[in-house]
Amino acid sequence: MIRRMGRRTALEALLALLALTAVGACARPPANEVVIGVLYPMTGPVAQIGIDAKNVIDVALDIINNRHDLKLPLAAEAGLPRLGGAKVRVVVVDHQGKPDIGQAEAERLITQEKVHALFGAYFSSVTNTASQVAERIGIPFVNADSSSPALTERGFQWFFRTSPHDGHFSLVMFDFLKDLEKQKKVKFRTVGILNENTQFGSDSAKVQEELAKKHGYRLVAKLPFKSGSPSLDAEIGRLKAARPDVLLPSIYTSDAILFTRTAKNLDYNPRLIVAQDAGYTDPKFVSEMGKEAEGAITRAPFAMDLAGRKPLIPVVNEMFKKLSGGRDLSDVPARVLTGFLVLADAINRAGSREPAAIQKALRETNMPAEQLLMPWTGVRFDEKGQNTGVRAILMQLQGGTYYTVYPFELAARDVLYPIPTWAKRK
Repeated sequence: MIRRMGRRTALEALLALLALTAVGACARPPANEVVIGVLYPMTGPVAQIGIDAKNVIDVALDIINNRHDLKLPLAAEAGLPRLGGAKVRVVVVDHQGKPDIGQAEAERLITQEKVHALFGAYFSSVTNTASQVAERIGIPFVNADSSSPALTERGFQWFFRTSPHDGHFSLVMFDFLKDLEKQKKVKFRTVGILNENTQFGSDSAKVQEELAKKHGYRLVAKLPFKSGSPSLDAEIGRLKAARPDVLLPSIYTSDAILFTRTAKNLDYNPRLIVAQDAGYTDPKFVSEMGKEAEGAITRAPFAMDLAGRKPLIPVVNEMFKKLSGGRDLSDVPARVLTGFLVLADAINRAGSREPAAIQKALRETNMPAEQLLMPWTGVRFDEKGQNTGVRAILMQLQGGTYYTVYPFELAARDVLYPIPTWAKRK
């Protein structure tokens, strides 16, 4: 067949064949390297989350691939000792917050980049589709920051989550309401739920509605809306009319900013806001809203004011600030660092890059509390792949800074209640 081609055509075909061969060779990681595929939103309205995640993963790679005098997993030696000092490398992809892109990129990372495990992906909806690919092919997928409870209720064998889910967080939120009633000698009777309509917000709202009923609170407003909506005037109008004692928002960053601005414009004054993390702990929300969001409470698994109890926090924070342009660690990057180190530790303990060996090591994980930045009792996975050592805290914005306010024994500040009205804020 080549004989019938012109000399130029035959040469082009040969070059194409060589190029394909070269791509195939490059796609196979060398024996002294472990490659992890990382999926995050690097563009779009939540890009800062992905940028922070990438920066803190670079901190983790420094800790893993070089020697450090830190009481963190894999810090003592350079590389993975049980794999002959193999270095860890990441391939980062941008899923833009879109489940279909996350699914396609997961497929490409496994089949073309030949990664040994997947890590990501912040949005619960993206984590859902991307981890389906890993489950079908049989590659470990570790998630550090998606909170939909349903993710660990799918019967998956290759999916592991290190962070609390919204069931854990919501339980703490309702425990807080009961304890605050006693502390402030008040009685909350009604709650309102405001949630964006992706898997994160929908699952969170479902859990909160069930817990409100269980704890005897009357649900007077349940308002789902499309994430990224240009206006929340109608929803806030309905909240003003319903006047819930406690508002429970589950919304991402841009929605949280729009909600705060619209509430001010329409003079909506909730007496207590207890948010389901997400947009409320994004440093972008704090820097843009500052005192405008005074009094907002959010659940979180991490706070900088825990540094007195966790000496690792200021050390890792300085490493992070060198890569982040001076930004401090916050909730998501702290969780990402923890989850990534758990995955790398499992690969090292497996002593192998084979998926089944890594899966077995993840199931056998037993990381103690003193090796964590988080206020958890440790990392141990149950049969569903959920970490059973998680613990949640609540933080409140006071003077433009978040402080731990619950559990009360960990609190750095007393709870500000009720939230000052717009007219009384300075």
